[in-house]
Amino acid sequence: MSPRPIARATISFGLVSIPCQLYSSSENSQKVRFNFLSPEGTRVKQQYVDAKSGELIPRSDLIKGYQFAKDQYVTFKPEELKALEAEATQAIEIVEFVPLDEVERAYIGKTYYLGPARGGDKAYRLLGAAMKKTGWAALAQYAARGKQYLVLVRPVGDHLVLEQLHYAHEVRDIAAVPSGEGEVADAELGLAVQLIEQIASDSFDPSKYEDEVGRRMLEAIERKVEDGIEITAPVAEETTAQVIDLMAALKASVSGGAEAETGAGDQAEGGPEKKKATGS
Repeated sequence: MSPRPIARATISFGLVSIPCQLYSSSENSQKVRFNFLSPEGTRVKQQYVDAKSGELIPRSDLIKGYQFAKDQYVTFKPEELKALEAEATQAIEIVEFVPLDEVERAYIGKTYYLGPARGGDKAYRLLGAAMKKTGWAALAQYAARGKQYLVLVRPVGDHLVLEQLHYAHEVRDIAAVPSGEGEVADAELGLAVQLIEQIASDSFDPSKYEDEVGRRMLEAIERKVEDGIEITAPVAEETTAQVIDLMAALKASVSGGAEAETGAGDQAEGGPEKKKATGS
């Protein structure tokens, strides 16, 4: 089934306008979600309680406030907040092009797919081809739902992808995070590189991996629906942390990988047999 667009937008750069449609890049319907129930098994609803009096406050009576000091707030009426919102023009206004590999991944928030709307096919494909040829990506501003977003438009194959970016003040400086101390020895570095190359792949293939916890949850849900079986957690085995020698661990890892490559395929008769590729 074809995906449904979640919004319409227009990419504009120079005098060029490209009508587009936004699509979600993730399949949220596949996620396992639970509801809160009472002990009797009925749904419970969320209520708001006054922290001082303990009285229930109807949602219609709630007002929004910003805490500027401990227990001190400035409040806003809905019409005041509405006046501050960005006008929802649905325009993705490109303001500059930047090298794609210069955009730190820490800035990337949500990702959406862009597809051309009616009349936008040629300009859509032209923009994508131009960005692929130059290696540049488009930084743009996008106003929607009363907010203004900083976004990045980049090509992926024959398509365009829109990535919602964090603003600079929203991203923490990685320099504030400890990076450890000590020098990297050449011998250790060589072994580490060798270990990486042993388990490296030429391409990214996420289909090889599965959400095992999600799968177990779905299986448990199906069993409970069918049989009403109670699910119990397995007893976890105790593990103790061990202090290991880094060089020894690297050597053991590299030699273990080499043995797996050369020894696993050896047969009792006829000598080594070439390992057959297996699908994941």
